[in-house]
Amino acid sequence: MSSAANSLNLVREKTGAKLREIAGRTRGAFGFMAVDLASGEQFALNEHTVFPQASAIKIPILMEVYKQAGEGRFALADLRRIEKADKTPGSGILSELGDGTVEMSLHDLCVLMILVSDNTATNMLIDLVGMENVNRTLQSIGLKQTSLQRRMMDMAACARGEENLSTPFEAARIMELLHRGEFINRSVCDEILAILKKPKSTAIASGLPEGTPIASKPGGIAGVKTEWAIVQLKERPYVLTVMESYGLGQEAPDAFKEISKALYEYFSRLGHATNYGAYIPPPH
Repeated sequence: MSSAANSLNLVREKTGAKLREIAGRTRGAFGFMAVDLASGEQFALNEHTVFPQASAIKIPILMEVYKQAGEGRFALADLRRIEKADKTPGSGILSELGDGTVEMSLHDLCVLMILVSDNTATNMLIDLVGMENVNRTLQSIGLKQTSLQRRMMDMAACARGEENLSTPFEAARIMELLHRGEFINRSVCDEILAILKKPKSTAIASGLPEGTPIASKPGGIAGVKTEWAIVQLKERPYVLTVMESYGLGQEAPDAFKEISKALYEYFSRLGHATNYGAYIPPPH
Protein backbone atom coordinates (compact mmCIF):
# COMPACT_ATOMS: atom_id res chain seq x y z
CA MET A 1 0.00 0.00 0.00
CA SER A 2 1.35 3.44 -0.92
CA SER A 3 1.93 6.01 1.80
CA ALA A 4 -0.84 8.16 0.28
CA ALA A 5 -3.33 5.30 0.38
CA ASN A 6 -2.23 4.40 3.89
CA SER A 7 -2.87 7.89 5.25
CA LEU A 8 -6.33 8.03 3.62
CA ASN A 9 -7.12 4.61 5.07
CA LEU A 10 -6.35 5.93 8.56
CA VAL A 11 -8.89 8.72 8.08
CA ARG A 12 -11.39 6.29 6.63
CA GLU A 13 -11.04 3.95 9.63
CA LYS A 14 -11.59 6.84 12.02
CA THR A 15 -14.70 7.89 10.11
CA GLY A 16 -16.09 4.35 10.11
CA ALA A 17 -15.48 4.05 13.85
CA LYS A 18 -17.23 7.38 14.44
CA LEU A 19 -20.27 6.28 12.43
CA ARG A 20 -20.54 3.01 14.34
CA GLU A 21 -20.19 4.85 17.65
CA ILE A 22 -23.04 7.21 16.75
CA ALA A 23 -25.28 4.31 15.69
CA GLY A 24 -24.39 2.39 18.84
CA ARG A 25 -25.77 5.14 21.06
CA THR A 26 -29.31 4.50 19.83
CA ARG A 27 -31.38 1.82 21.50
CA GLY A 28 -33.33 0.76 18.42
CA ALA A 29 -32.38 -1.44 15.47
CA PHE A 30 -30.20 0.83 13.33
CA GLY A 31 -28.71 0.60 9.85
CA PHE A 32 -27.11 2.86 7.29
CA MET A 33 -25.36 2.84 3.93
CA ALA A 34 -23.17 5.55 2.43
CA VAL A 35 -21.78 5.31 -1.09
CA ASP A 36 -19.13 7.59 -2.59
CA LEU A 37 -20.51 8.27 -6.08
CA ALA A 38 -17.06 9.15 -7.37
CA SER A 39 -15.14 6.05 -6.23
CA GLY A 40 -17.76 3.54 -5.08
CA GLU A 41 -16.29 3.51 -1.58
CA GLN A 42 -18.84 2.50 1.07
CA PHE A 43 -19.59 2.80 4.76
CA ALA A 44 -22.31 0.48 6.02
CA LEU A 45 -23.89 -1.03 9.10
CA ASN A 46 -26.71 -3.61 8.99
CA GLU A 47 -27.17 -2.61 5.37
CA HIS A 48 -29.10 -5.77 4.44
CA THR A 49 -31.50 -5.60 7.39
CA VAL A 50 -35.12 -5.00 6.38
CA PHE A 51 -36.73 -1.91 7.92
CA PRO A 52 -40.21 -0.38 7.63
CA GLN A 53 -39.93 2.70 5.42
CA ALA A 54 -42.78 5.02 6.37
CA SER A 55 -42.87 7.84 3.80
CA ALA A 56 -39.47 7.10 2.24
CA ILE A 57 -41.31 4.44 0.18
CA LYS A 58 -42.83 7.36 -1.74
CA ILE A 59 -39.65 7.49 -3.87
CA PRO A 60 -40.45 4.18 -5.64
CA ILE A 61 -44.03 5.39 -6.12
CA LEU A 62 -42.69 8.56 -7.75
CA MET A 63 -40.47 6.46 -10.00
CA GLU A 64 -43.41 4.32 -11.13
CA VAL A 65 -45.49 7.40 -11.96
CA TYR A 66 -42.72 8.70 -14.22
CA LYS A 67 -42.19 5.26 -15.75
CA GLN A 68 -45.85 4.89 -16.71
CA ALA A 69 -46.06 8.48 -17.94
CA GLY A 70 -43.12 7.71 -20.23
CA GLU A 71 -45.01 4.67 -21.52
CA GLY A 72 -47.92 6.91 -22.48
CA ARG A 73 -50.44 5.54 -19.97
CA PHE A 74 -51.21 9.10 -18.89
CA ALA A 75 -49.65 12.57 -19.01
CA LEU A 76 -48.17 14.30 -15.99
CA ALA A 77 -50.29 17.33 -16.93
CA ASP A 78 -53.52 15.30 -16.59
CA LEU A 79 -55.83 16.69 -13.92
CA ARG A 80 -57.40 14.80 -11.02
CA ARG A 81 -60.16 16.17 -8.80
CA ILE A 82 -59.68 15.62 -5.08
CA GLU A 83 -62.93 14.12 -3.82
CA LYS A 84 -63.95 13.40 -0.25
CA ALA A 85 -63.34 9.68 -0.78
CA ASP A 86 -59.71 10.41 -1.76
CA LYS A 87 -58.83 12.15 1.47
CA THR A 88 -56.35 10.41 3.76
CA PRO A 89 -55.38 11.64 7.25
CA GLY A 90 -51.86 12.24 8.41
CA SER A 91 -49.26 14.39 6.72
CA GLY A 92 -50.10 16.76 3.89
CA ILE A 93 -52.61 19.49 3.07
CA LEU A 94 -55.11 18.01 0.60
CA SER A 95 -57.20 16.45 3.36
CA GLU A 96 -57.84 19.99 4.67
CA LEU A 97 -59.19 21.36 1.38
CA GLY A 98 -62.77 21.30 0.08
CA ASP A 99 -64.50 18.17 -1.17
CA GLY A 100 -64.40 18.17 -4.96
CA THR A 101 -63.36 21.82 -5.12
CA VAL A 102 -59.73 21.29 -6.14
CA GLU A 103 -58.15 19.84 -9.28
CA MET A 104 -54.44 19.13 -9.50
CA SER A 105 -52.15 17.79 -12.17
CA LEU A 106 -50.45 14.45 -11.61
CA HIS A 107 -47.15 16.31 -11.54
CA ASP A 108 -48.40 18.53 -8.73
CA LEU A 109 -49.62 15.48 -6.81
CA CYS A 110 -46.09 14.09 -7.13
CA VAL A 111 -44.64 17.33 -5.76
CA LEU A 112 -47.02 17.28 -2.79
CA MET A 113 -46.23 13.60 -2.14
CA ILE A 114 -42.52 14.38 -1.80
CA LEU A 115 -42.38 17.97 -0.57
CA VAL A 116 -44.97 17.77 2.23
CA SER A 117 -45.38 13.97 2.24
CA ASP A 118 -49.06 14.35 1.40
CA ASN A 119 -50.82 11.04 2.08
CA THR A 120 -53.90 11.89 0.01
CA ALA A 121 -51.71 12.62 -3.02
CA THR A 122 -49.73 9.45 -2.37
CA ASN A 123 -52.76 7.17 -2.22
CA MET A 124 -54.21 8.73 -5.36
CA LEU A 125 -50.93 8.00 -7.15
CA ILE A 126 -50.79 4.43 -5.80
CA ASP A 127 -54.31 3.86 -7.12
CA LEU A 128 -53.27 5.37 -10.46
CA VAL A 129 -50.20 3.21 -11.10
CA GLY A 130 -51.10 0.07 -9.12
CA MET A 131 -49.22 -1.27 -6.12
CA GLU A 132 -48.32 -4.45 -8.00
CA ASN A 133 -46.68 -2.40 -10.77
CA VAL A 134 -44.51 -0.51 -8.27
CA ASN A 135 -43.28 -3.85 -6.92
CA ARG A 136 -42.82 -5.32 -10.39
CA THR A 137 -40.58 -2.40 -11.36
CA LEU A 138 -38.55 -2.75 -8.16
CA GLN A 139 -38.03 -6.44 -8.88
CA SER A 140 -37.04 -5.68 -12.47
CA ILE A 141 -34.11 -3.56 -11.27
CA GLY A 142 -32.94 -6.32 -8.94
CA LEU A 143 -34.44 -5.16 -5.65
CA LYS A 144 -35.81 -8.12 -3.72
CA GLN A 145 -36.32 -6.57 -0.27
CA THR A 146 -38.01 -3.31 -1.24
CA SER A 147 -41.80 -3.51 -1.49
CA LEU A 148 -44.95 -1.43 -1.32
CA GLN A 149 -47.54 -3.50 0.53
CA ARG A 150 -50.11 -0.99 1.74
CA ARG A 151 -51.56 2.45 1.10
CA MET A 152 -50.69 5.30 3.46
CA MET A 153 -52.46 5.24 6.84
CA ASP A 154 -54.00 1.80 6.24
CA MET A 155 -53.83 0.75 9.88
CA ALA A 156 -55.69 -2.53 9.29
CA ALA A 157 -53.06 -3.58 6.76
CA CYS A 158 -50.32 -2.43 9.11
CA ALA A 159 -51.79 -4.55 11.91
CA ARG A 160 -51.75 -7.54 9.53
CA GLY A 161 -48.01 -7.00 9.05
CA GLU A 162 -48.36 -5.58 5.54
CA GLU A 163 -45.60 -3.01 5.84
CA ASN A 164 -43.71 -0.97 3.25
CA LEU A 165 -40.14 -2.22 3.39
CA SER A 166 -36.57 -1.76 2.21
CA THR A 167 -32.96 -2.05 3.36
CA PRO A 168 -30.21 0.59 3.56
CA PHE A 169 -28.44 -1.24 0.71
CA GLU A 170 -31.41 -1.33 -1.66
CA ALA A 171 -32.48 2.23 -0.87
CA ALA A 172 -28.93 3.37 -1.62
CA ARG A 173 -29.04 1.44 -4.88
CA ILE A 174 -32.21 3.28 -5.91
CA MET A 175 -30.64 6.65 -5.17
CA GLU A 176 -27.48 5.71 -7.06
CA LEU A 177 -29.52 4.68 -10.11
CA LEU A 178 -31.27 8.06 -10.08
CA HIS A 179 -27.98 9.92 -9.71
CA ARG A 180 -26.39 8.05 -12.61
CA GLY A 181 -29.45 8.42 -14.85
CA GLU A 182 -29.90 4.65 -15.04
CA PHE A 183 -33.62 4.44 -14.20
CA ILE A 184 -35.45 4.68 -17.57
CA ASN A 185 -33.14 7.45 -18.88
CA ARG A 186 -31.22 10.54 -17.84
CA SER A 187 -34.11 12.90 -18.49
CA VAL A 188 -36.56 10.96 -16.32
CA CYS A 189 -34.02 10.73 -13.50
CA ASP A 190 -33.39 14.47 -13.67
CA GLU A 191 -37.12 15.17 -13.39
CA ILE A 192 -37.43 12.86 -10.39
CA LEU A 193 -34.35 14.39 -8.76
CA ALA A 194 -35.72 17.90 -9.34
CA ILE A 195 -38.70 16.98 -7.15
CA LEU A 196 -36.51 15.29 -4.53
CA LYS A 197 -34.27 18.38 -4.40
CA LYS A 198 -37.11 20.71 -3.43
CA PRO A 199 -36.17 22.13 -0.01
CA LYS A 200 -37.55 20.39 3.05
CA SER A 201 -36.51 19.98 6.66
CA THR A 202 -34.80 16.62 7.23
CA ALA A 203 -32.38 15.09 9.72
CA ILE A 204 -29.68 14.51 7.09
CA ALA A 205 -30.01 18.07 5.80
CA SER A 206 -29.67 19.42 9.36
CA GLY A 207 -26.18 17.88 9.54
CA LEU A 208 -24.99 19.70 6.41
CA PRO A 209 -23.74 23.29 5.97
CA GLU A 210 -26.53 25.59 4.91
CA GLY A 211 -27.01 25.61 1.15
CA THR A 212 -25.57 22.14 0.52
CA PRO A 213 -27.67 20.62 -2.32
CA ILE A 214 -29.51 17.47 -1.29
CA ALA A 215 -32.13 15.27 -2.96
CA SER A 216 -34.00 13.36 -0.29
CA LYS A 217 -37.14 11.92 1.25
CA PRO A 218 -37.53 11.21 4.97
CA GLY A 219 -40.13 9.04 6.62
CA GLY A 220 -41.42 8.46 10.11
CA ILE A 221 -44.08 6.49 11.94
CA ALA A 222 -44.20 5.40 15.58
CA GLY A 223 -40.93 3.64 16.35
CA VAL A 224 -39.57 4.10 12.81
CA LYS A 225 -37.39 6.79 11.19
CA THR A 226 -35.89 6.62 7.71
CA GLU A 227 -34.27 8.89 5.16
CA TRP A 228 -32.93 8.31 1.65
CA ALA A 229 -30.64 11.05 0.30
CA ILE A 230 -28.11 12.10 -2.30
CA VAL A 231 -25.82 14.81 -0.96
CA GLN A 232 -24.79 16.60 -4.13
CA LEU A 233 -21.38 17.77 -2.98
CA LYS A 234 -19.80 19.14 -6.14
CA GLU A 235 -16.38 17.53 -5.70
CA ARG A 236 -17.59 14.31 -4.04
CA PRO A 237 -21.32 13.50 -4.26
CA TYR A 238 -22.52 10.64 -2.11
CA VAL A 239 -25.61 8.65 -1.19
CA LEU A 240 -26.71 8.21 2.41
CA THR A 241 -29.60 6.04 3.59
CA VAL A 242 -30.35 5.72 7.30
CA MET A 243 -33.01 3.65 9.04
CA GLU A 244 -34.16 2.79 12.54
CA SER A 245 -36.96 0.67 13.97
CA TYR A 246 -37.97 -0.01 17.57
CA GLY A 247 -36.76 3.54 18.16
CA LEU A 248 -37.09 5.63 21.29
CA GLY A 249 -37.58 9.38 21.54
CA GLN A 250 -35.36 11.67 19.52
CA GLU A 251 -32.44 9.23 19.30
CA ALA A 252 -32.81 8.39 15.59
CA PRO A 253 -33.10 11.96 14.23
CA ASP A 254 -30.16 13.03 16.39
CA ALA A 255 -28.09 10.09 15.13
CA PHE A 256 -29.08 10.77 11.50
CA LYS A 257 -27.86 14.36 11.91
CA GLU A 258 -24.54 13.33 13.48
CA ILE A 259 -23.91 10.67 10.83
CA SER A 260 -24.69 13.20 8.11
CA LYS A 261 -22.25 15.69 9.63
CA ALA A 262 -19.46 13.09 9.99
CA LEU A 263 -19.84 11.93 6.38
CA TYR A 264 -19.93 15.48 5.03
CA GLU A 265 -16.69 16.21 6.86
CA TYR A 266 -15.10 13.09 5.38
CA PHE A 267 -16.22 13.51 1.78
CA SER A 268 -15.62 17.26 1.67
CA ARG A 269 -12.02 16.65 2.78
CA LEU A 270 -11.57 14.08 0.03
CA GLY A 271 -13.00 16.48 -2.49
CA HIS A 272 -10.52 19.25 -1.62
CA ALA A 273 -7.35 17.25 -0.96
CA THR A 274 -4.37 15.96 -2.90
CA ASN A 275 -3.53 12.25 -2.77
CA TYR A 276 -1.41 13.00 0.29
CA GLY A 277 -4.03 14.93 2.20
CA ALA A 278 -3.00 18.52 1.57
CA TYR A 279 -5.99 20.77 0.94
CA ILE A 280 -6.22 22.49 -2.41
CA PRO A 281 -7.30 26.16 -2.23
CA PRO A 282 -10.57 26.75 -4.06
CA PRO A 283 -10.22 28.61 -7.41
CA HIS A 284 -10.82 32.35 -7.27
